[in-house]
This record gives sequence, C-alpha cells and structure tokens, in this order.
Amino acid sequence: MSLVATDKLTVEDLLSFPALQLRVLAGERGLRRSVSWAHVSELTDPTPWLLGAEVIMTAGIAVPRSAAGQRAYLERLDDAGVSALAVSAQLHVPPLHDALLRAADERGMPLLEVPLAVPFIAVAQEVAAAVQEDARQRLGAQLQVFGALRWLASEDLDTTMLFRRLERLSGYEVYLCTPQGRPLLPGVPAPPDPGVLPSSVDAAPTIPGGFAVPVLTPGGTAGFLVAFERQGARPAGLAVVQHIATVAALQVAMVRHQRETVRREGAEILAELLQGVLDPAVARRRLHRFSIEGEAVLLVVRGVRDDVLTQSLDEHPHLLLSRGEDRYLLGPPDLGAAVAALPAVAAGMSRPFPSGESLRVAEREALWAVSKAAESGRPLVAYGTDTTGRWLPDDPAVLATLVEHVLGEVLRYDRAHGSALLASVRTWMERDRRTEAAAEALHVHPNTLAYRLRRFSALTGRDLASTGAFAEVWLAVRAAERLGLME
Repeated sequence: MSLVATDKLTVEDLLSFPALQLRVLAGERGLRRSVSWAHVSELTDPTPWLLGAEVIMTAGIAVPRSAAGQRAYLERLDDAGVSALAVSAQLHVPPLHDALLRAADERGMPLLEVPLAVPFIAVAQEVAAAVQEDARQRLGAQLQVFGALRWLASEDLDTTMLFRRLERLSGYEVYLCTPQGRPLLPGVPAPPDPGVLPSSVDAAPTIPGGFAVPVLTPGGTAGFLVAFERQGARPAGLAVVQHIATVAALQVAMVRHQRETVRREGAEILAELLQGVLDPAVARRRLHRFSIEGEAVLLVVRGVRDDVLTQSLDEHPHLLLSRGEDRYLLGPPDLGAAVAALPAVAAGMSRPFPSGESLRVAEREALWAVSKAAESGRPLVAYGTDTTGRWLPDDPAVLATLVEHVLGEVLRYDRAHGSALLASVRTWMERDRRTEAAAEALHVHPNTLAYRLRRFSALTGRDLASTGAFAEVWLAVRAAERLGLME
C-alpha cells in the first residue's frame, strides 16, 4: 500500500464527493491510499504507462472473464502502484468473481463501482480540481530542481549537501547506486534493498513507495536513482525525480572527469619515478597530494584490466601506469591485499621503501615477484618471502658479477643454440632435485633432462651433486631472476 500524506487527496475523499456516487465493492482497507490522477484505460496491462497513485477507470472491456484472469489483472495494477480500480456499473463489465474481491481485500486495493449515470469525465474532473494545489507545488519543486546547477556554482555545494537539499525539496529519500547495487556517488548512499532496482532501463519507474529511474551518462547507464516517499512530506512526483536523476548524471560525469584527470597525473608521476628523473623531495611532495606517505610498495599486476583495477582500488590511494600487458601500481603496503582479492590476478610486490625514493630496485623486485606469481598460480607474491633471495645484495653490479661468474657460459650457450639449460636446471632445483617431477613440468623425457643437467655441469664446471656447488648455482639463478635475465 502506498504511503499517504494527510494533506493529499485519498480514495476515501472521492467517496465523500456526492456527485460521484461511488460505491466500494471490496478492498476497504486501502481507502487511505493517495490519489494523483484518474484515468480511463481499456488495456489489459496499462502498467508500462502508469506513474503510480492513479485511479484506473474501465467500462469493463479490459477486465478478463476468468476468475484467475481477474485476480491477475488487479494484482498487476496494485503492483504498479495504482490507488484504486473503478468499474462502470453494467456496460461491458463481466461478472466479477469472488477471486477478484478476495484479492482486493487481501491487498487493500479499493475496488469501486461507478454508476452508469456518472460519466468517467466527471470523476477525472473532480480529481483534477482536487489535486490542483498539489500540482502547483510539484511545478515549483521542478523549477527549483532546475536551479541545482546554480547552487553548485554559486554556493560550492559538495555532493552530500546537494542531494540533502534535493531531498528536502522533493519530498523523497534519495539513493544512488550502480546497476550492481554499489554506491554510485560519494556521499550518497546506495538503497538498502538492491531488490528494488529495475531489471532494465526500459522498466516502468514505479516501485512500492516511490520510483527507480536510470542515471544516463554518455557512456551508457551509470546506475539508478531510487526515491522513496518520506512520511509526512509532499512528494513532488516522477518528473522531479527524473530531474534529480539528470543532476546525478551530471555529477557522475564531473566525478569521472576529475578521477580521469587525477589518474593521468598519477600515471605521469609514476612514469617519471620509474625513469628516475624526479628529485626525492619533489617526488615526496607530489606523492603527498595522492595521500601516499611513509612507506610505499610497487606492484606489477597481470591479468586484470585498467577499469577493473581502478574500480576495485577506488578507496585506496595509488598511482597506476600501464606498460604493455603489465600494470604498475604504487601505493601503501595494504595495496597488496586489495590486489590479491581480484579474480584471476597475478601480482608481484616489492619490499616496502620510503615514498619518494628511486624505484630502480623496487621495479626489479616486483618484476621478479610477478613472474613467480605467474609460475605458481598464486594471486600475489611479495618479494622477500624467498628465504634464499633475501640474502642477495641490492647492488645490480654485484648481482651481475655473480651471474657472469657462475652462469655466464650457460647463458651464452642457451642464446647461441636456442636451448633451455638454465631454465631446466632452475625447474629441477625448484622441485627439490626430483628428476621425474621436473621433467614432467618441462614436458621432456627424464633422460633429456638428465642430459641437460650433465651439459650444465660441464659448461659451469660445477658438480650439482656437491652441496657447495648447488648453493652457489642456486644463488646465481636467483640473481639472474632479479636482473630479469630469465623468463
């Protein structure tokens, strides 16, 4: 049953008009329903064209003949927010079944009879005259909603204050959300029950207690505005709700433009940090504007689109830069947990470092970690969790010397012959020297892997059965990974 304000026209008021001579056939419990209009319809389903709170009048052509059809007809009107159904005595009205009367009583949907001597136009005129004052109030509300943009410009209202003012003006509680039910604009709550959202933008706007209308932006439907009548207020009607949705669409466009501007600025700063062209003091000042202070981390993310990352990290301060298939993220350490929660993601995270410092080491750490994440199927690998690699020095020159001393001949051999000796040895080591498991991972015969291990030992001069040689090779492999020399 619709919410009723005491100063609005009701079905009960229509019964008190002597000239109309209306009689209640069923549904007396709903006589306090408010009435906004009276309209004649001979359609079996007029609901797509209704706004709610109408009295629907019919000569009987639209009324089904069967009991089940009559009940469904009344329930359909009630679900659309119709205040009452008025049928003409005699004329084309079929016999009214008990199922129809029971449905009207159960739902509190007034079923009225209009005498043959009273033309439908008389009912419509009485309703129009009674709601004239309310119509003036609605028109005034519409004109004031048009002034919302002037408020924004002259008073510098934020989104929260703007929509609070629109709520007071319109007589509705206003909610905004995406098609999935998430908040659409900061400062405006999503509806408590996402079940009220329409299934499509073309659905009828009327919902129990108010309206749900789409918020249309150049990129498509950004979401929905849901407006519920406030108890004791004078709701201004669908036209005002639609105007508020237009204001919401403009706000969404402004917010998106601001976010895109900030995102591009952040991408430029991150690119400069990766190139090492920013002075640390300048870098710290720029990062401060993005609320990135104290310790930071660098992440390299694969398998996730920019828009998915942006949406999921909206509440987290960060900089985002795309490089081919990789997405570089700079932000506070808790950024890693947010990224790890994304589906089908592979991400590598550097060790924390003071914000504003050079990203040279952090980039190598993140690239190494993301390669490990991709290999293992884990969503996130943080550099430093490898108990061997943590003992390696950060100086790339020292790492390069170690790699050349231990693995130089093998790297050159692999490049010259297109072979995979080093990758085969790494796989064998990572599987605890289990030849069968390593061969399966490499998709080669165990004998082929055994040959590669022997060839590796011959080129490096190191017997992998020796604990000392094994440890030296393992550290050199880790150093090669950190330098990006291994796929």
